[in-house]
Amino acid sequence: MSKIAVIGSGFSGLSAATCLAKEGFDVTVYEKNSLPGGRARKFESDGFVFDMGPSWYWMPDVFEKYFNLFGKTTGDYYSLQRLDPSYRIYYAKNDFLDIPSGVDALHKLFEKLEPGSGKHLLRFLEEGKYKYEIGINNLVYKPGLSYTEFLDFDLVKGLFKLHVFQSISQYIRKFFKEPRIIKLLEFPVLFLGATPENTPALYSLMNYADMSLGTWYPMGGMYKIVEGMTALAKEQGVTFKYDSPVEKLEMNGSTAKGIWSGNVFDKADYVVAGADYHHVEQHLIPEPFRRYDEAYWDKRVMAPSSLLFYLGLNKRVKNLLHHTLFFDQDFSVHAKEIYENPKWPTSPQFYISCPSKTDSTVAPEGCENLLILIPVAPGLHDEESIREKYFNLVIDRLEKIIDEPIRNHIVFKRSYAHNDFIGDYNAFKGNAYGLANTLMQTANLKPSMINKKISNLFYTGQLTVPGPGVPPSLISGQVVAKQLIKNYKELVN
Repeated sequence: MSKIAVIGSGFSGLSAATCLAKEGFDVTVYEKNSLPGGRARKFESDGFVFDMGPSWYWMPDVFEKYFNLFGKTTGDYYSLQRLDPSYRIYYAKNDFLDIPSGVDALHKLFEKLEPGSGKHLLRFLEEGKYKYEIGINNLVYKPGLSYTEFLDFDLVKGLFKLHVFQSISQYIRKFFKEPRIIKLLEFPVLFLGATPENTPALYSLMNYADMSLGTWYPMGGMYKIVEGMTALAKEQGVTFKYDSPVEKLEMNGSTAKGIWSGNVFDKADYVVAGADYHHVEQHLIPEPFRRYDEAYWDKRVMAPSSLLFYLGLNKRVKNLLHHTLFFDQDFSVHAKEIYENPKWPTSPQFYISCPSKTDSTVAPEGCENLLILIPVAPGLHDEESIREKYFNLVIDRLEKIIDEPIRNHIVFKRSYAHNDFIGDYNAFKGNAYGLANTLMQTANLKPSMINKKISNLFYTGQLTVPGPGVPPSLISGQVVAKQLIKNYKELVN
């Protein structure tokens, strides 16, 4: 039985490991940290349970499809609840929208905001549905190794319907004029790695995912997904080694013989790198075997990093929902300070997750669990004084906008930013979301899943295809497993 070493237990690593074990491979996952999950880990303190990373559960069909591969459903591992309202957007004090669940309710909201826009919403979502079905069910499951992958008749025929050569900013404004609607529709692309003016309109598929497929929550927290995937992996025979950072790959000619972890050598017939691609290439592989050099990496356009604050409050908060977005500052200024002129933002927009609104298990009785997220440029100088400056800035604005005291009710506080992403995940430039989804970094133009100089090394995760986000990472693991299995069959036959 061929042995496979998987580096990292984020969503892509777990997905790849489980798919490979299902095919009969002897799979071991090496995880740097003490828990699986990568950026989706959790921690507990003073009765609060914090999801450290992802907090939005979109594209439920992708998760369902994954568990179905093994004759399972998501319901076998966690319970989902659809949020209604899906989220709230504050545009200013006393000016907010609660975004309802379901297209009929959204139609009414849009008509109220901009008479006549309801019919435009239906067309907008119908076009988004087409892009979603092509993009999520077709394009993202391709390994991005050859342009011939995209010479599919239906795909070529529908190329112009995907609007890949038009910006989403222009595209949205063809349908709507109301500023609050435009901000609502542009927000999902904020984390893709470019301003709406430079993001292809293909990504209106995310609006379809948001508005038609809904915003969900796994009861117990997002970490329930990790627990479910880890349990499924173990059912398939995957072995896990925690607190086991991989130090280097041992080479035999152009083949990786195995990996070193904790000064212990483990033989492997294949290696799947689910850890940070740049770290694996530049630190775990001898220089002659690197496919890309530092100059290449420095030219990559990265998706944002994040400044995060995990807060426990000793009271309940009235004017927050499970998900609340604060768009009270200039959207375009903040976006340019992330993507075009990277620096700590002047007046950042921010987002708050308050899962205790839905789930009583994540905070003590009468308390509230808050995650505050400020998207920021990767590669910034990170120090405690800067974090504290932005904490005070955000809390001052939060208290003013929702008209409630927050600061004096904080009983737990932890911050997390670039230095932590680097320390915990070896994240290139302290990024939080991986490689930006720009037109010039799409599919075959992303760092490759294979290393042409090492015959048995494969990459998966948010710095290769299909890109950043939980569902794409889940898919990335499936795609790399399929590619490795194809390679194995070609050799044995």
